[in-house]
Amino acid sequence: MTRRYDDLADAVLAGTPATADDALDVLRASDDELVSLVAAAARLRRKHFGNTVKVNYLVNLKSGLCPEDCHYCSQRLGSQADILKYTWLKPDEAIEQAAAGLRGGATRICMVSSGRGPTDRDVDRVAGMVGALKQEHPDVEVCACLGLLKDGQAERLRAAGVDAYNHNINTAESHHDDIVTSHTYADRVDTVTKARDAGLSPCSGLIAGLGESDEQLVEALFALRDLDSDSIPVNFLMPFDGTPLEGTWELTPGRCLRILAMARFVCPDKEIRVAGGREMHLRSLQGLALHVANSIFLGDYLTSEGQAAEADLELIRDHGFVVLGAGPTDAAPAEATHDPAKRRRGAGTDVPANA
Repeated sequence: MTRRYDDLADAVLAGTPATADDALDVLRASDDELVSLVAAAARLRRKHFGNTVKVNYLVNLKSGLCPEDCHYCSQRLGSQADILKYTWLKPDEAIEQAAAGLRGGATRICMVSSGRGPTDRDVDRVAGMVGALKQEHPDVEVCACLGLLKDGQAERLRAAGVDAYNHNINTAESHHDDIVTSHTYADRVDTVTKARDAGLSPCSGLIAGLGESDEQLVEALFALRDLDSDSIPVNFLMPFDGTPLEGTWELTPGRCLRILAMARFVCPDKEIRVAGGREMHLRSLQGLALHVANSIFLGDYLTSEGQAAEADLELIRDHGFVVLGAGPTDAAPAEATHDPAKRRRGAGTDVPANA
């Protein structure tokens, strides 16, 4: 068994940044190297984040009805995906949804709206929601995700109490125009830069499984490193029917783990978040992913359902991690409270077997 991933971890821990060739090597690890790769990446994760997992919760303030043409998105212009579509939530509805996430253990609330970018009125609307939320929950961290920002809007959000701004680059610059036609890669970078310059923590990540090459995945990760993104959500394409990428299935659980490991080696001290598509693509390897990533979304996503929130929290506990910010009681392992499920199917019954 090769030690090259341990050697790479040693080098990164000693202060030598991973190179593009290193990142490609990680993406192309063989199946029999996968556990060794995860173990090596886990050393970096433990060094910078210990045994904590940051729990984030999404509130979709406005769903669907988007004029942009992003081929991967169920909310895009012309999407036939069967999703919820509604205009802005009322402030009390948004705060109620955010409070549910906080009760579930989240410490960051991500307030998201569909659309090209916010109007000044939209910024005022979100600012009011954030102020009300922080009045009730002063310790909550708020990340806004409202699309492309105009001059001065990031500063207004920061003044209202927003802590971070999410705007994903989503893919490599060399692949961007193949999946988006209504705005440019430079537009996305400009918004991340505006947020960072205004004092907001930049949150920007990618979507894997869009038809990109290994080299383009590496290109995207190094762009995120150059942008100094504090938080990097790694999404895995959910190919909704009714979108141009419906039926696109390029990912395996092992591929997803390699992508997360690459992100950890390239950006060792950044928050790596396992984001949309986690349940669908990692499946039974979700727990292994937590040994590389240090952040997840709790419960549901923008237009798709996640697994039960309690299952997310069990996943964290069962793998020896604790929720970041949880008290000693909250962090303690839960006692088994479920009786064994008694078989009432298969042999000795008229009900088909579970096979």
